[in-house]
Amino acid sequence: MVHSIELLFDAETEATIRGLWDALAGAGIPSQAPAGRPHVTLAVADRIAGEADAALRPLTERLPLGCAVGGSLLLGRSNAILARLIVPTAQLLDFHAEVHRLCGEHLDPAPAPTSLPGQWTPHVTLARRVGGPALSRALRIAGRPPLVEGAFAGLRHWNGEKKVDYLIG
Repeated sequence: MVHSIELLFDAETEATIRGLWDALAGAGIPSQAPAGRPHVTLAVADRIAGEADAALRPLTERLPLGCAVGGSLLLGRSNAILARLIVPTAQLLDFHAEVHRLCGEHLDPAPAPTSLPGQWTPHVTLARRVGGPALSRALRIAGRPPLVEGAFAGLRHWNGEKKVDYLIG
């Protein structure tokens, strides 16, 4: 399993995303509910050493960081991942680049290419394996409200092997 460095939403924004998860689940669409926590992944690798957490601690002084949860998007090919775009502001892109600058040496064997600056699509996952007739229903549900003004309030290191998160800061 992989490790990741992730931004966490403030309570109000998280509640809005969880509301979307619940609405999708209520419509029979395999949403992220009830497991997990809404987040935006910044860096991914097979392993991330604990030293990365200490290196990233100064970045938490930049939080909260405003964010806008924008339009729906599909990732993958068949049985897609349904997500909402996180509008890539200059502040968010700079924060993301700093994460890689500060902890890149602690990502083993290397960061996933799709998480690198210049190749990253900031998003929050709403549902997985969405396809066929459920897709249009899922897109209608996922698109309301069309824009969520919110904030990132935390930074964590997710250990997918142990299914444990470590709050940074």
